[in-house]
Amino acid sequence: YKFRDLTIEELKNVSKTYPNFTFSMNTYTFKDGSQKDLLNFSGTVPVKYGNSYNIPIRLWILDSHPFAPPICFLKPTANMGISVGKHVDARGRIYLPYLQNWSHPKSTLIGLIKEMIAKFEEELPLYSLSSSDAARQSELLSYIAKITEGETDMKSRSKTGGKNEGCFNKITVVGAGDLGIACVLAVAAKEIADKVVLLDLSEGAAKGGTMDLEIFAVPNVEISKDFSASADSKVVVLTVNSLGNAQTYLDVIQSNVDLFRGIIPAVSHYSQNAVLLVASHPVEIMTFVSWKLSSFPKSRVIGVGANLDSERFQYILTNLLKAEVLAKDAWVIGEQGEDKVLSWTSCNIAANQTEAMAARNSREKVANRAMEVLKGKGQRSWSVGLSVADLADSILKDKRKVHSVSTLAKGCCNINSEVFLSLPCILGSSGVIEMVRLEEDPLVQEKMQSSAGSIHDLQQQLKL
Repeated sequence: YKFRDLTIEELKNVSKTYPNFTFSMNTYTFKDGSQKDLLNFSGTVPVKYGNSYNIPIRLWILDSHPFAPPICFLKPTANMGISVGKHVDARGRIYLPYLQNWSHPKSTLIGLIKEMIAKFEEELPLYSLSSSDAARQSELLSYIAKITEGETDMKSRSKTGGKNEGCFNKITVVGAGDLGIACVLAVAAKEIADKVVLLDLSEGAAKGGTMDLEIFAVPNVEISKDFSASADSKVVVLTVNSLGNAQTYLDVIQSNVDLFRGIIPAVSHYSQNAVLLVASHPVEIMTFVSWKLSSFPKSRVIGVGANLDSERFQYILTNLLKAEVLAKDAWVIGEQGEDKVLSWTSCNIAANQTEAMAARNSREKVANRAMEVLKGKGQRSWSVGLSVADLADSILKDKRKVHSVSTLAKGCCNINSEVFLSLPCILGSSGVIEMVRLEEDPLVQEKMQSSAGSIHDLQQQLKL
């Protein structure tokens, strides 16, 4: 334990206040199958709900305690059933605002147990089973008991014949700022995932947005500060940005890199087969950083890139300018911001050179009109959130739809450096399946190479 003396002092206080608790060291198995020997204690807490009840619980103390909250479970006996509610799931795991807002030294184990008692007095987490109910649910209770003892989900599910984890669509959104919450709401609105985890890494008390998500109980959304809550996600969305006092643009990027150094290895550890979807700024560089820190294949690390601009551009061409044929092949590529580039997928415009030139001129006029309309559209958090939901939908449902996303551009447009730029790509369950071939245009290639050069120069100055 990194902070042994602080941890022992906390456990002594618990023992004084709740002498019925027993302490031990056991192996805890996380959802990804990794194991760790952890301190834990179990016992009962007194709860008044009309009558007086003793609610059995078990708390696992992480090795970074007291700077990380414990993992908390109910520990029902054979004649008890779990009342799934706001603070308890079907496995008996306990979720409380106190855990989500955990911050040393204000947060303590005694304070946690007191809040647990208070919440259980509002909504009793267990109920008595009749003998017939107990018989019918014995297998389920055995599963729950094994989970609370620290066995893996996969082993327990195989014994109980439960739903295969591979069929469970879970998305984790890292960062509880406006963009993170917008992503959660967009994913929930489109009913893309079976579960959405919002990792709130902010210090101190919960922000208004996360509190509102709790108050209005958005279905299938869990808010947590514990990276283990992200385990087995199929898509992990990165929305965090450093709010430090950096003076230069390079300092801002370096602050974000430092932030990602503590995030990417953790989410990669818990979701080793996930697709990382980066929405943090600058998206091209942060996608590169995520790729390097995760050691994932390039196909499973993508940035939101110009997906929103491309979708808007195609919509304007189709619905405002009535140029539906052009819209099918039109893409915004390159880097986000003022240096974005218009391009077209490879196609034969006309049979001869004269007709081809006329067709290109006509196409460029329409495209320029569309770009003028596009310039008046900003990128709000909710619009980026909808774009993220669109990308996640294509990945989770293996749609094999084409999107303009930030991907490793080396080898495209004669780019020789490891940089990420937006290019039209076919997305599926494994991320980028294939890059779509673009029309060869010297001006487009020149702009792409210029973007690649400036991004590469910035990357060379970063400390990874």
